[in-house]
Amino acid sequence: MRIVSLLPSATDTVCSLGLQDSLVGRTHECDWPPEIEHVPVMTSDALATHEMTSRAIHDAIGGAVHTGSSIYHLDGDALEHAKPDLVITQELCEVCAVSYSEVKEAARLMDADTKIVSLEPRSIDDILGHVELIGELTGSTEAAKRVVDDARARLENVREATRDLSRPRVVSIEWLDPIFAAGHWVPQQVEIAGGEELLGPWGAPSPEISWDAVLEAQPEVLVLMPCGMPIDRTLGEIDVLTSRKGWSELPAVREGRVFVVDASAYFNRPGPRVVRGVEILAHLIHPQARLEAPPPVSKDTQEIPKALLNR
Repeated sequence: MRIVSLLPSATDTVCSLGLQDSLVGRTHECDWPPEIEHVPVMTSDALATHEMTSRAIHDAIGGAVHTGSSIYHLDGDALEHAKPDLVITQELCEVCAVSYSEVKEAARLMDADTKIVSLEPRSIDDILGHVELIGELTGSTEAAKRVVDDARARLENVREATRDLSRPRVVSIEWLDPIFAAGHWVPQQVEIAGGEELLGPWGAPSPEISWDAVLEAQPEVLVLMPCGMPIDRTLGEIDVLTSRKGWSELPAVREGRVFVVDASAYFNRPGPRVVRGVEILAHLIHPQARLEAPPPVSKDTQEIPKALLNR
């Protein structure tokens, strides 16, 4: 089977099933696992986001979404040349993927037998269900069962390790300027990890929130996971939060429990690695817990240095 994945999370899922050799196309943001570097790229970024601030990106993306267009370009000729049997995409968020209508239009010009599958996960159960779906579509049901069984066992291990512990108040931030609380599956990740997510809605899109809402929540743990931003870039813009009135009075800041995580790897992308995200959160929220999962390393998460927290 020839597969084109237009989602980094779908690429992760396909490879978790041992199907990396079936990939004939991917997005420019598909960076995991490293073995896919040779797979042809089918998309490009319409914005030079690596050169823009969080506020500038938000303003540019807001305009794109409001006009119904995508911020990604799809190379229709490359897609046609790949001759895929299966194209995996999404409709959920055009900020995070090629416009679904653009994919449909490009596929319409190809072989009518090409199947397009749109993944729309809103919870961890949805994510694991999509692993099973891709397994069915690719004849890899046994591999999918192994991935899902392993995921569920690891999640249960975290639940068991944190079950009798206190549940600290947690705020997960998905964008810095303006501030967005992390929604969809992230509140569930926090809950399984033994925390209480205060502002992010379960199973719903991430909402823009006010700074006053963060102050009123008084989080004991603050997790920064800006969508698509690596840790060093988030740290480079941390002043948009640390300069706000009341920052230093937050319990999480006073106790040094503000963390930056690799959001793309473990939180923003709805693929199998969200399970590792739960394990990472459990280590951050309950460092005293007896977890079977290995602790995060520096490339996964960083505690914000006090010099940055209190400047």
